[in-house]
Amino acid sequence: QVQPVESGGGLVQAGGSLRLSCAASGRTFSTKTMAWFRQAPGKEREIVAAISWIGSSSYYADSVKGRFTIWRDNAKNTVYLQMNSLKAEDAAVYYCAADKSWTYDSRLYAYWGQGTQVTVSS
Repeated sequence: QVQPVESGGGLVQAGGSLRLSCAASGRTFSTKTMAWFRQAPGKEREIVAAISWIGSSSYYADSVKGRFTIWRDNAKNTVYLQMNSLKAEDAAVYYCAADKSWTYDSRLYAYWGQGTQVTVSS
């Protein structure tokens, strides 16, 4: 099993940057797809980015391409999300998730963190 724990959220001005971290317990971290999802009030949870177990493949939602970067350090059981040029519409609770399969569908992810709030002031 994998238990993700997110950190790094906070308040940032529009145009600013934040780095989210997700430290996951469990010996199978390096075999899992890791992903970041977000959910804003009144909206459905949506995928932001995903990275394959070895880091060779990544996926980004169109809304964050060119601004966000996902990477992982399997030696530290940690996945990161660097968020640059933040916009008001990026404000949401960001969740880290893990699963054995390569998928963008939140319903298929087996392991979830508690989430970290990202607030963007304009």
